[in-house]
Amino acid sequence: MSREVLISAASRLHFGMFSFGHVDQRQFGGVGVMVNRPRVELTVSEGTTLRVSGPLAQRVTNLIGHLGREWGLPSPPACQVNVKCAPPPHTGLGVGTQLDLAVAAGLRHFLGQPQLSPIELAGSTGRGGRSSIGTHGFVYGGLLVDTGKLADEPLGTLESRHPVPSTWRIVLIRTSEQPGPSGMPETTAFKRLAPVPPAVTDELWKITRHELLPALHKSDLAKFGEAVYQFGLLAGGCFAEVQNGPFASQPIQKLVDAIRARGVAGTGQSSWGSTVFAFTADQNEAEALSHTLTTEEGIDSGSITIAEPNNDGATVT
Repeated sequence: MSREVLISAASRLHFGMFSFGHVDQRQFGGVGVMVNRPRVELTVSEGTTLRVSGPLAQRVTNLIGHLGREWGLPSPPACQVNVKCAPPPHTGLGVGTQLDLAVAAGLRHFLGQPQLSPIELAGSTGRGGRSSIGTHGFVYGGLLVDTGKLADEPLGTLESRHPVPSTWRIVLIRTSEQPGPSGMPETTAFKRLAPVPPAVTDELWKITRHELLPALHKSDLAKFGEAVYQFGLLAGGCFAEVQNGPFASQPIQKLVDAIRARGVAGTGQSSWGSTVFAFTADQNEAEALSHTLTTEEGIDSGSITIAEPNNDGATVT
């Protein structure tokens, strides 16, 4: 019987960073959460040579070549890698990180090699240059608090990880086909930004420790949602120089305001966008919000996804 390894990874929402622009101290970090949809799924199975198929196949092929060099493999692994599904990259869901880590974890399993820690995964794939939410989230799931990293550290430090109530649902709305900045454009954008004032960083930590996390532990969605919104608004303001405000576009600002006007406090922009998220109490509330957005705000239903929280990380079977 031929052997096949299936890897399934969640998506990452990022509420904002604690700090940046301070190369002599800990920077980046932030708060984020893993959600079960949309997912990255791929298989690794036996083959006579390396063959890659499916979405983002060239990216995966290049990554496997890089991993082979990192791991000291004498030749490319003889296997078939099929990317069964992968969301469009650069939409605020951390797709690149999840795909790269899924490939690395799947190959390790297929080759019978020990699984890697988050730091080792980041080192092998070259991920985690700024935020570590997606890397730690790939392994652990849940809501994660990243303290940031020093210049000589390979990955930001995970301060804490917290399960999200399983009944909660997160409505995801993709607002644009235009991808967010990545690679050199993202690096250039950060160079244009002024350093985050220490007072802003202190306020973001205060919101996290005294409002967001206590509300999460009590399953108090209203207070949690308000804390998430205020965190994103303050963190997003630090990007105003390149976004012209706390959000990436006027349509995103309008959509966030419309969602809050309908009594859903926990909404915001994930990373650079274009994904907007909204936390609801259960499936019924999520479906009601989705219906309202399509009928009253003109959002295409195909741009809306209802996700559950992912509290377990990726699976490799």
